[in-house]
Amino acid sequence: MPDVETDVLIVGSGPAGGAAALLLSTYGVPNIVVTKYGRLSDTPRAHITNQRTMEVLRDAGIEDQVIAQATPQHLMGDTVFCSSLAGEELGRLHTWYTHPSRMADHALASPSAICDMPQHLLEPVLLNSAVARGTSLRYQTEYLSLQQDSSSVVATVRDRLRGDTYRIRAKYLIGADGGRSQVAADIGLPMVGQMGVAGSINIVFEADLTHLTAHRPSTLYWVLQTGSDVGGIGMGLVRCVRPWHEWLIVWGYDINGEPPDLTEDYARRIAHHLIGDDTVPVTIKSSSAWTVNHLYAETYQSGRVFCMGDAVHRHPPSNGLGSNTSIQDAYNLAWKLRAVLAGEASPGLLDSYSAERAPVGRQIVDRANRSIGETSRIFEALGMLSTEDPDQLRRNMDARKLSTPAAEKQRRALREAIEFKNYEFNTHGVELNQRYASSAVIHDGTPMPVNPRDDELYHHATTWPGAKLPHAWIGSGRTRLSTLDLGGQGRFTLFTGLGGEAWVAAAAALDIVPVLIGPGQEYEDIYGDWARLREVGDSGCVLVRPDNYVCFRSAELAADPAATLGAAIRSVLWPST
Repeated sequence: MPDVETDVLIVGSGPAGGAAALLLSTYGVPNIVVTKYGRLSDTPRAHITNQRTMEVLRDAGIEDQVIAQATPQHLMGDTVFCSSLAGEELGRLHTWYTHPSRMADHALASPSAICDMPQHLLEPVLLNSAVARGTSLRYQTEYLSLQQDSSSVVATVRDRLRGDTYRIRAKYLIGADGGRSQVAADIGLPMVGQMGVAGSINIVFEADLTHLTAHRPSTLYWVLQTGSDVGGIGMGLVRCVRPWHEWLIVWGYDINGEPPDLTEDYARRIAHHLIGDDTVPVTIKSSSAWTVNHLYAETYQSGRVFCMGDAVHRHPPSNGLGSNTSIQDAYNLAWKLRAVLAGEASPGLLDSYSAERAPVGRQIVDRANRSIGETSRIFEALGMLSTEDPDQLRRNMDARKLSTPAAEKQRRALREAIEFKNYEFNTHGVELNQRYASSAVIHDGTPMPVNPRDDELYHHATTWPGAKLPHAWIGSGRTRLSTLDLGGQGRFTLFTGLGGEAWVAAAAALDIVPVLIGPGQEYEDIYGDWARLREVGDSGCVLVRPDNYVCFRSAELAADPAATLGAAIRSVLWPST
């Protein structure tokens, strides 16, 4: 059988692979997606979809499709800590930026809102749109191995329906094949960390829990229990998949002990245990065991093969960073592949993918695992770490209700412990403050701006090269657009103001889209927000890459704008020359 040929072969159809296919097809790059499965994800798995990811989907033209199916922000964030859904409530935390003060941060940071889009709903949106734009999607096609040389990558795959093997020849290959990535193993990506540091069970079920949850709407309900008759580690998570009838339980178990026997009866007992009312009808849809991992790749590339998503960063779902980071990996790489394949950039541009995304992967793996450990503060405040006796544990928890100095101290400790979980559920800085340092960014000699607030909790908008373009609303006639809407779309964009007309002429000559913002112009700074955020003068400029990251800026008009801008774009696209 002759080789099948394409520009880019993508192994895996999850959020990373689906986003890569969508973006490449949007940019006009021929690509094939292979997945060994006969369908897309049939379980919710990843779900939190943060602002940066929604910006990517906005740029790809599918944000509206996601919004139409997702649970909106206002139903996500009244996170409850309780003994069971029907039992005693221990406290709540405003999460996903639903606290009034954090709502302001959220609205100022982006034109897009965080939402809850379960993976089994997101994958079809990504892949259907990708196929509509040109992607060839092959189900039941298992990746077996690869060989690469200086001009191509040849992958051997097996058709699981026919049972035969054939080869796909591509100019580049993307391994988006998940947490047990064969592609990453085959190219020998160096990994740091450990797989299987803890054990968990996912149980997907249907039950009408409106009476227990609708008055405190949330994506997550944390259940702390003692004396459990269903095993486990004493804490479970009830996650809302679709309000308020479809749910997913995460129930931890001792990974060093015997693995749980995932019968339907066992799953139903856990569900009733966490609901706290065994009269509620429960329909078990599925159950599966998985392990918590703490592993990241030090580099994401070997020759013409790149990896992304869970293949290179493996961590628990804490902070909701998994699918978000995966989609953002794809956004970083796709425009670079297009530029190189079109002959508009040297292959050296592709080296910036690892340089920019590997530090992000390490950060989110560490952050997600750290969030698990921080939960112990709640256990400690409730006196759940001092004994294993169920009766004593209950007495310790109930002690906070007494009118004694010790109980007052315990209540304060519990409030502080729950408040500290902001570092899991409200880390706006982790999501939006990712700074890139690579050959695809030209630093201007200024130090990285210091965030005046906690850099994990709060976003700090800046045009410092290597930062995401700040969001500001811009007027164009009767239309209001984000600065992010003016950038992206697979091309470089240059922002300038009155006095920067020479930048506009230079940009047009280099096939860079110019955006001149000022009174009487096509685009006007209607609120004055852009002037406050741009950190350059009216005659200066901010050059933005196709992924809406700043790669160059000038505080004022250069003596020779054409030569300055030409040198900047050549430095980004042709780093080896």
